Amino acid sequence: MHNPRHALVLPMRDGVSPSCVVLPSQGQGSMLDFLAQRLPAVPRGEWLQRMEAGDVVDERGEPVLPQRRFEPGIRLYYYRHLQAEPHIPFEETVLYQDEHLLVADKPHFMPVTPTGRYLQHTLLVRLKRRLGLPELSPLHRIDRDTAGLVLFSVQRRTRGTYQALFRDRQISKHYDAVAPWHADVPFPREHISRMEESPQFFRMHEVAGAPNSHTHMEVQAVAGGWALYRLSPITGKRHQLRVHMAALGLPLRNDPFYPLVNDPPEGDFSRPLQLLARSLAFVDPLTGAPRRFESARTLLPLE
Repeated sequence: MHNPRHALVLPMRDGVSPSCVVLPSQGQGSMLDFLAQRLPAVPRGEWLQRMEAGDVVDERGEPVLPQRRFEPGIRLYYYRHLQAEPHIPFEETVLYQDEHLLVADKPHFMPVTPTGRYLQHTLLVRLKRRLGLPELSPLHRIDRDTAGLVLFSVQRRTRGTYQALFRDRQISKHYDAVAPWHADVPFPREHISRMEESPQFFRMHEVAGAPNSHTHMEVQAVAGGWALYRLSPITGKRHQLRVHMAALGLPLRNDPFYPLVNDPPEGDFSRPLQLLARSLAFVDPLTGAPRRFESARTLLPLE
């Protein structure tokens, strides 16, 4: 009988921590059958190669061979990797690091965590590989298209304490954004609406119903037909700032998804979304000290 309290701890490989999948209480066939059915994004032939290379192990650290029979409730560990991955020619910077927290300043176009076509060129994996921090984990996310600050937990032991800051809305977040200027849209303003996923799974939209999203909006500067806005999200819905601005008829400059999908081809970095996670401020729950961090990045000048 396996004991989950003594789950195997495997090392990072090139910045990638092992993934884990738990077999259900009922099943049949081989371990290869299970992995190919449960995780079909990886072709069966590739699972076969990984298992024959010893890259899939059980919770006791034993290599899992393709023909091994299904075992209910056991944990399997494997390392995710991609055969080919788009290169992102921009570098992240670390603004702050201690034994509990790390603050990174992310460039445009870089995902925070592994997703889809991206693994090595994600902020998390780059930082884990560069700094040797196996327990590093983001405390929040910003879009791949958005640049700026991301706060990470360095160790699992104190992670929940910092996660509570986001859950309880104890962190002040401000973004810079460039969008059209319309004199008939008054600012400052509070934008409150209900957001849900749209039929296009990667997009969000506003619908009727009880509000679940809230953004405070101000104008910082105006030049010609463009303005620099300060956007302060009170809630944290996916694409919230982009959806709220588009709903006002002020879509963010170079937005590939709102109001219309116009995603640039792979490798085209000529139109960065003009949205920057500018600052984060909070009272440290461990020390009681006030903390404030500001991105060193800038947006394109108003034209």
